[in-house]
Amino acid sequence: MTLARRFLPSTSLLCAFEAAARLQSFTAAAAELHLTQSAVSRQILALEDLLGTALFLRERQRVRPTAAGEAYAVEIRAALTRIANATLGFRANPDGGTLQLAILPTFGTRWLAPRLPRFLEAHPGITLNLSTRLLPFDFQLDNLDAAIHFGEPHWPGAELDLLMRETVVPACNPALRRRHRFRSAAQLLDASLLHLDSRPEAWARWFASHGLGAPKAPGMRLDQFALATQAAIAGLGIALLPRFLIEAELARGDLVLALDSPMESAERYYLAWPSSRATFAPLQAFRRWLIAETAAAGGP
Repeated sequence: MTLARRFLPSTSLLCAFEAAARLQSFTAAAAELHLTQSAVSRQILALEDLLGTALFLRERQRVRPTAAGEAYAVEIRAALTRIANATLGFRANPDGGTLQLAILPTFGTRWLAPRLPRFLEAHPGITLNLSTRLLPFDFQLDNLDAAIHFGEPHWPGAELDLLMRETVVPACNPALRRRHRFRSAAQLLDASLLHLDSRPEAWARWFASHGLGAPKAPGMRLDQFALATQAAIAGLGIALLPRFLIEAELARGDLVLALDSPMESAERYYLAWPSSRATFAPLQAFRRWLIAETAAAGGP
């Protein structure tokens, strides 16, 4: 940290710069920070002197960041947000820690959430904050410690734990199956198929596993498994769904297998985290617990 401290401005300089860049006004930044306009101006000049370049274009009664200043402001804003969240988390839970976890919506609600009370009971000092994400993101920009990831074992800048495999099945409501009486995969080519935006090739892979080409009809597109499940229950078509996420619907008879022909997905479920958080105690505890839970459920 000795070298780094030479390039570590004080938080007062950074807060003044971030506010001025966001508001494009030294006067407005001063009002927000409860300082005088001259104080903010001096802090910006001190930061520019440290960096060796101008951060703002000064135009009569207004200022605006330079291109380099705007890029710097984005990074500083993210860093200040992370510091503020870390402080808030510590104040809320000084004897433990706060884990910021991104989850896949249906996996989170159907599989993870019912099991979380066991984790929280075993680790009463840890606060777990959840947010839903459908797509990968940048750990350097998002205030997250870890994420549940479905896909290939590749996430730049992150480490991965394999959690479980997945088997998908073609599911529909009982009335639709009775009406069509599907007996072969080829018959599904002419059926109404429900497609997930996040898995556009899923049906093509399923048909290919039966030696068939991709269906020609486009079919309805949906953006989440929960919506696809409800659409299938409503009789809008056949959805290719992870079996472990629809066990309750199958048990109740809301859904049935259009054809008893499961397929293992090429992708897997992983826990991903940035290397910089590898020693973070709440993350270590959650990793151990999650691996044990998925092993008990039959993974990986």
